[in-house]
Amino acid sequence: MPLPLYLLNVNYFVNLPFFDIICNNCNNLRGLITNIKIKNMTVKDLTVSIDRLTRFKYPEEKYLRVFKDIILSNLIEPKFKKKDLDIMDYTSIKSFAQNIINQSLFEITGISENSYEINKNLIEYEDKTFYISQETKSLIDNEINYDAFLKLINENSVQNLKWLLVLKNPKNNLKCQKFPVKKVVLVEGITEEILLPEFGKICGFDFDSAGMQIISAGGKNQVVKLFYKYAEQLKIPIFVLLDSDAKENYNQIKLKMRKYDRIHLLKGGEFEDILPVTLIKRTLNDYFLNLNSISDDELLNERMVINLEEIFKKKGFHEFKKSEFAQLVKSHLESLDDISPEIKDVIAEISVVPFSLPQ
Repeated sequence: MPLPLYLLNVNYFVNLPFFDIICNNCNNLRGLITNIKIKNMTVKDLTVSIDRLTRFKYPEEKYLRVFKDIILSNLIEPKFKKKDLDIMDYTSIKSFAQNIINQSLFEITGISENSYEINKNLIEYEDKTFYISQETKSLIDNEINYDAFLKLINENSVQNLKWLLVLKNPKNNLKCQKFPVKKVVLVEGITEEILLPEFGKICGFDFDSAGMQIISAGGKNQVVKLFYKYAEQLKIPIFVLLDSDAKENYNQIKLKMRKYDRIHLLKGGEFEDILPVTLIKRTLNDYFLNLNSISDDELLNERMVINLEEIFKKKGFHEFKKSEFAQLVKSHLESLDDISPEIKDVIAEISVVPFSLPQ
């Protein structure tokens, strides 16, 4: 069995590209590398790092951040500061980080062999999903020993880590929710993020198995900013859902939409306003244990959030929070009767896959 690279004589490293780099406070890495010292990463460190590397995020951002964090935390000698890494070339950053990861994996698993099947499939996935430069591709085209990391994956691992098992063996029947991501659904708030997948299931459309990545922007102006960003970064379709008061934002997005993107402007207020009143009453009555039954008069305002804020205040409970209320509604969904016509329309529009992918 061949020794891993990091167990070879330190003179091996002198021939790697990163020794020709000149850094701040470091005139020549060739001299320092003979004293290289590494603090091994723990299982938790490795799991967090690989989790961050395999999330749905622009590759250049996530790889640079994770690799730099690993170097700053685990490379003892030579010691770099953040400003040194900021001027270091991508290949050298990758080389330091992957060797720290692989040495740590070897210490934990004893595995040095790597088929590189996962590495190859990750490159292919990122390239199909994002517009990336050759420099960024050099970060993704790494030698991280994912085969060894598979030994650290268990039933409690997050979905993107379980996805690595499928990338290793495409015939694996393991279902990995949301991965690979095939379409982005961009919404204003947390209510839509929580409830749209649940409404989808009742309508016969599974967001997770279809690879839908729902992103809550935190407001209509943020939706525009994120859409402009994603339209430049992503090769996959983007579906945008806006409240009815976002007509100006709707027009701003329409100007930048690609032929395979779609947008829906709600007809009646915000998302809470198009939830069926019967569903809201059932949810609230159950929450208040029928001690303070909700009457129709308490839900007369067209702005449902105003009604809900007043109800929570009057009933003497804590402040109304959209995320908590969405979770309550989620637990009370029963049938298609709990879904308004417009929500059904939105689900139908999202479920059209693909819209029209670029050639």
